[in-house]
Amino acid sequence: MVVGGSLSKGLDVKLDSDASIEDLAVGRYVVIQGRQKKFFSMVTDIVLDNTNAEIMSAPPDLSDPFLAEIYTGTAAYGTVHVAPMLAIEHDGDEPRPVKTVPSHFTPVYNATAEDVNTVFGQEDERHFNVGSPLELEETQVNLDLQRLVERSVGVFGKSGTGKSFLTRVILAGVIERGKAVNLVFDMHNDYGWKVRDEAGHEVKGLKQLFQTRVVIFTLDEESSRRREAPYDHVVTLAYTDIEPQDLAMLRETMDLSDPMIDAAYVLRKRVGPGWIQWLLSASADDIETMLASTSINAASLAALTRRLERFERFGFLRPQREGDSVQQIIHMLDQGKSVVLEFGRYGNALEAYILVANYLTRRIHHLYVQRMEESLAAGGREPAQLLITIEEAHKFLDPSIARQTIFGTIAREMRKYNVTLLVVDQRPSAIDEEVMSQIGTRVTALLDNERDIAAVLTGVSGAGGLREVLARLNTKQEAIILGHAVPMPVVVHTRDWGPELYAAVSGESARGEVFRSTEERQGRRRL
Repeated sequence: MVVGGSLSKGLDVKLDSDASIEDLAVGRYVVIQGRQKKFFSMVTDIVLDNTNAEIMSAPPDLSDPFLAEIYTGTAAYGTVHVAPMLAIEHDGDEPRPVKTVPSHFTPVYNATAEDVNTVFGQEDERHFNVGSPLELEETQVNLDLQRLVERSVGVFGKSGTGKSFLTRVILAGVIERGKAVNLVFDMHNDYGWKVRDEAGHEVKGLKQLFQTRVVIFTLDEESSRRREAPYDHVVTLAYTDIEPQDLAMLRETMDLSDPMIDAAYVLRKRVGPGWIQWLLSASADDIETMLASTSINAASLAALTRRLERFERFGFLRPQREGDSVQQIIHMLDQGKSVVLEFGRYGNALEAYILVANYLTRRIHHLYVQRMEESLAAGGREPAQLLITIEEAHKFLDPSIARQTIFGTIAREMRKYNVTLLVVDQRPSAIDEEVMSQIGTRVTALLDNERDIAAVLTGVSGAGGLREVLARLNTKQEAIILGHAVPMPVVVHTRDWGPELYAAVSGESARGEVFRSTEERQGRRRL
């Protein structure tokens, strides 16, 4: 029963004498049956308490069963701290945020499957099962995918906690329900085609599940052939397409100083689109002439040249444009197909990943803004909702550059132009605070760094209690989900990426289409 507490700090609940404290765990759900409301709550801490402090210094002899029964549950007892999350006034009512607390001595019960289903609902056209609550395997937690893609999403967790599998489950739900088209910058070839898990078992990729609704682009044909991974298109970039602002994204990764970046802007202005090739092939006389006619520092120009020589190792960079990869990607997205861009061996070169992801996203976002504005002016169709997945997100959203990068712009704009992010990272504390505040749904596996935990819980009500829950997750297949896509924070044992999920999502169906207007969605429901 409830014996104390407050709305801001949570409630203290004394256990019955016959209740085993070992049967409880942080993250478990309980229901407080008040006089007028039912409070759906989460266990955030477990405490051993007593009525007399002397018991701690002089414990009784519990070898006597009679004494053990007297002391247990009376002089020594268990207490749990619970955080009220939602209130239900009448059966059948929609759960609402908690604005009050139950009175003293209100009874508290373990949540049942029916209680969980009341809060998280059933799977339907917009809700997708991502797992089950702790110790309630017969129920499921359903993400509201419509609300999920409306704002940016974060998948966080330290290395080895299964972030890629979590991301794959979310992407499978979004594709199967048709709530967005996806552009996945696949750094380590984890999403498109089959891979092996840590146990050595072969698991399917998104292309194998959704076939015609997913296309694979590759930067590295050789890697794709070696892995026997089919691909639909090869992505190439021209040196003439790279702008100085693309280099600014690589400031930390390539150790570029401000004078080097300033030199890049001057070169672009003086030489034009071919400034990188000019610099890499310029003679000593060309360099002297450039230095004499500009304010560029000789040491900075020499250092910039050495840094840019790394680009010559990237086989996807060509002297001139060979086709338009951006237009090919846009064409696929327009057809309602999700695109997975595999980096092959270039995924191990962080500068290549950042360069390509920034360049492609900048141009795609520009086209989306243009199309959105045209649709508003002419009353035409809006472009399909686009969800862009990036790994090592803190490299794109570091506080020093987030306000100037296209990814920071997308995160702050939310869904104004129908483009949002799915960021995957093990260092959320390195992401700009303003960007973190705009991430609508956070899916977080185990984190053990205090700064990372604080970053994930920034702006979350009841963060103190959730901190304990987050720090005690299992290292595999457990995550806490909070934010826009769920009615309340929830700890889930995530679905297995295996045959059962394959069967649930891989069928071609009408709900796999991406509807581009409210009228189309309503028309489909009427049909």
